[in-house]
Amino acid sequence: METELSKKLGVEHAIFGFTPFPAVAAAITRAGGFGVLGAVRYTAPDDLARDLDWMQEHTDGKPYGLDVVMPAKKVEGVTEADVEAMIPAGHRQFVQDTLAKHGVPELPEGETSGWRITGWMEEVARNQLDVAFDYPIRLLANALGSPPADVVRRAHDRGVLVAALAGSAKHARHHADAGIDIVVAQGYEAGGHTGEIASMVLVPDVVDAVGPLPVLAAGGIGSGEQIAAGLALGAQGVWLGSLWLTTEEADLHSRVLTRKLLAAGSGDTVRSRALTGKPARQLRTEWTDAWDDPAGPGPLPMPLQGLLVAEAVSRIQKYETGALLGTPVGQIVGRMNSERSVRAVFDDLTRGFERAVDRINRIAGRSAS
Repeated sequence: METELSKKLGVEHAIFGFTPFPAVAAAITRAGGFGVLGAVRYTAPDDLARDLDWMQEHTDGKPYGLDVVMPAKKVEGVTEADVEAMIPAGHRQFVQDTLAKHGVPELPEGETSGWRITGWMEEVARNQLDVAFDYPIRLLANALGSPPADVVRRAHDRGVLVAALAGSAKHARHHADAGIDIVVAQGYEAGGHTGEIASMVLVPDVVDAVGPLPVLAAGGIGSGEQIAAGLALGAQGVWLGSLWLTTEEADLHSRVLTRKLLAAGSGDTVRSRALTGKPARQLRTEWTDAWDDPAGPGPLPMPLQGLLVAEAVSRIQKYETGALLGTPVGQIVGRMNSERSVRAVFDDLTRGFERAVDRINRIAGRSAS
């Protein structure tokens, strides 16, 4: 699965694996792909440095990258406390009523939320970059589109390629104009924040819009056959995220959540604003149902919703409240029905890719005869 882009980055397979878990990212790189560590949860620079040190020791000198969440524009002079003050009392009460309905205990005294939306703020992302650029990362990806121009220049000065996610050809052209090196065409089927266009339509649209810039296909990809389809549509690789959640190296801290993922079908996800305020595909739960119910107050816009539900999400996770417990995940969850090592996943992907190529070659051969 070599392409021009994978050769440029020095990887065997054009499989880019996004994950919040260092052990998974390192295993992806060792297996011949390109591991991309998600940085959004690292609000403390020392924690990111610790895990990048670990990545250095466990990637066998092979390349890897970092994914940050950085808006192209920021609002000056607005603090987290200012944003918190904008949250209506009625929404806070709705959160408490929903948790009480399901018997979710309070956090122990003195324990704070382990998940905060602060990882989405530009100053946090810039602190992450101050750390990351001290390491030999080969790729910087941004989940909120094109990063600020000075960040792109800073990456390029260090020989780091910059990638940005796009949900439409219009977004992709904006990235190209901003000097981005790689566009990740993320379809509607993907986990997390997605647009309205499905991958089969989106990928060739983006390829046509930004060529010759390399494009990665993302969303609804979890088999070698689907990788072959993405490359056939003009992509130079694939960007996989959800598939790694049920690998042995992943650290979800919840057997309940792992069992829910393994049991879920492709129809068991929903594109909801319940987590962050922007539409994000995730497991459908009674938590997402409550927020999407017209009788409720409805989600707040980003970043208010993320701040509002931060403690609630931590409580649900800590006490593994099954009815409410979910995670961002794509429709490919229907294929994630066993716990396997990252290496085993790669072996399955490469075999499936070979089957697809052989099948197309046979069809082409018959057509030519």
